[in-house]
Amino acid sequence: MARLIVVSNRVAVPSRDGSNQAGGLAVAVRSLLKRHGGLWFGWSGTVSADDEVSTRTIQQGGMSYIVTDLTASDYQEYYSGFANRVLWPILHYRLDLAEFSRRDLSGYRRVNVLFANQITEWLRPDDIVWVHDYHLIPLAKMLRDRGHQNRIGFFLHVPFPPPEILTALPNHEWLIPQLSAYDLVGFQTANDATNCARYFESECRLPKRAALTYQVGERNVRIGVFPIGIETNEFNRLARRSVRSALVRNLVDSLAGRAMVIGVDRLDYSKGLAQRLDAFERFLAGYPDWRGKVTYVQITPKSRSEIQEYAEMERTISEAAGRINGTYGEIAWTPIRYVNRAYNRSVLAGLYRSARAALVTPLRDGMNLVAKEYVAAQDPDDPGMLILSRFAGAAAELTAALLVNPYDPETVAVSISHALSMPLEERRSRHKAMMQVISDNDLKSWGDRFLASLTKEADLPLWHEHLGLRPLENSSIA
Repeated sequence: MARLIVVSNRVAVPSRDGSNQAGGLAVAVRSLLKRHGGLWFGWSGTVSADDEVSTRTIQQGGMSYIVTDLTASDYQEYYSGFANRVLWPILHYRLDLAEFSRRDLSGYRRVNVLFANQITEWLRPDDIVWVHDYHLIPLAKMLRDRGHQNRIGFFLHVPFPPPEILTALPNHEWLIPQLSAYDLVGFQTANDATNCARYFESECRLPKRAALTYQVGERNVRIGVFPIGIETNEFNRLARRSVRSALVRNLVDSLAGRAMVIGVDRLDYSKGLAQRLDAFERFLAGYPDWRGKVTYVQITPKSRSEIQEYAEMERTISEAAGRINGTYGEIAWTPIRYVNRAYNRSVLAGLYRSARAALVTPLRDGMNLVAKEYVAAQDPDDPGMLILSRFAGAAAELTAALLVNPYDPETVAVSISHALSMPLEERRSRHKAMMQVISDNDLKSWGDRFLASLTKEADLPLWHEHLGLRPLENSSIA
């Protein structure tokens, strides 16, 4: 029986005491591996001296993991360098922030070669391989070059920009065409899939066999849309329990009856935090009746603090929150509570359920599971309202949210007022529609759909036929 081999930059090996909670990808991967058998391969998260690098197999919870260390130069060039300083900004449409160097590109190639060589040692001919994310784009081509004819799929968790942006990436003509070495390339949205199809046609000149199917030598590469989901029902149950926890109760009590607006984002320029604070300030200025009656809680764990742009952004956001609090705050009321620490899923679930509205306004995001978790956490009898950027992948599914342009703070301010004053029946109606979508397309369905499509030769159905949804913006998939 064919094994499932999952490959990703990092491997989420569970701790023996269960103290580290799995994220969405880890939950989906473990579920698939338990049902199909196989293993998960990737970086251990450890940076070792050149002579101390090791690759090891870990058996944990009935699962098999193979993890490898990286050297300091691998980490700096492959991960901090090319992946995070070049691919991450460009894939998020930020050409101005990309810092390309040939040394970093060399490190990116070197680590992908390392992965390909190690996988080659134990890959069986009938194994099915599923590669995740932008760190490992060339991996299938490298495995093909080593003679492997396995079914190999790729899923990109972040956005995929149009050719007009991708072709500004130095050496794009080496990197991006290697996606055609996969049998199936999956994306979060129809817009991302369209952009990949355009690149295959305009830059690679691949012959088109059918909708989103292209011929590469004697084989085909197919493009599919697979918006990732969450454990919808489980998260709702978690929220119902967690809302009674001491931490959540203490926060709610401290609000003294005020409405809570919540935002939860990793500190990253793609999340639009500066624009969001600007919008909340305009809300306070334009709707003075809400002053003293609403508190905005922004939870923002720091990330990549060693990168100068992130350190500067951290300072800018903190200063903006302080300035707004100084302008509008009162002795018994602080408009914004800005917290730079992480909370576990249980606490966040309770906070989501307690919030009257959520601000999820990234400038660009592959999906944004906070939006789906907020919806799942709500009390259907008295739900809060989601304010969602139309540039998040989730906007293609959660069309009943208040969709906003994060670059337009005035309209976001209007939406905050709308969300806080929305009649109960309208909130229930919108929530019911969104809950139906995230229940139909939950995390298990996402993994099963991708794997089923990867193992089939048939052309994929168009995305709105596949999920009963419609493309967003001006997608040409129709």
